[in-house]
Amino acid sequence: MKINLPVLAVTLSLFGGSAALAAKPGWTENFAEAQNKAKAENRHVLLDFTGSDWCGWCIKLDKEVFAKPDFKAFGAKNLILVELDFPQGKQLAPKVKAQNDELGRKYKVSGYPTLVLLDSEGKEVKRWGGFKPNFFEDLKSTVGAK
Repeated sequence: MKINLPVLAVTLSLFGGSAALAAKPGWTENFAEAQNKAKAENRHVLLDFTGSDWCGWCIKLDKEVFAKPDFKAFGAKNLILVELDFPQGKQLAPKVKAQNDELGRKYKVSGYPTLVLLDSEGKEVKRWGGFKPNFFEDLKSTVGAK
């Protein structure tokens, strides 16, 4: 079978572009899956209600906290990370949009970013609104490191 390299390159670039619509690396956009995993592994769930492509404070939080190696290591060990995006310049899959809208109502999100920490049973432990310079330190002390 002969492979057409230009067609393959275009196809891969299109799939790469669609990956940008999914949650950031290390995060999931599937809340139900995250809850099941948290319960099975006895871990907290961190919900990140974000406007990833328009909210300046959300972008700052991503760059200054979530993208840092310390946070990534802590999150991988201690949390199930869920990104609940409310973008303006890109479209989410209808199922993801419906889930995010429902969770936004359930957790009474009125601004972005809003971060909600749940225990392994799904009970709200703590929440943060807006960009807080000490967020990561507060999160670590609330969760406790494993």
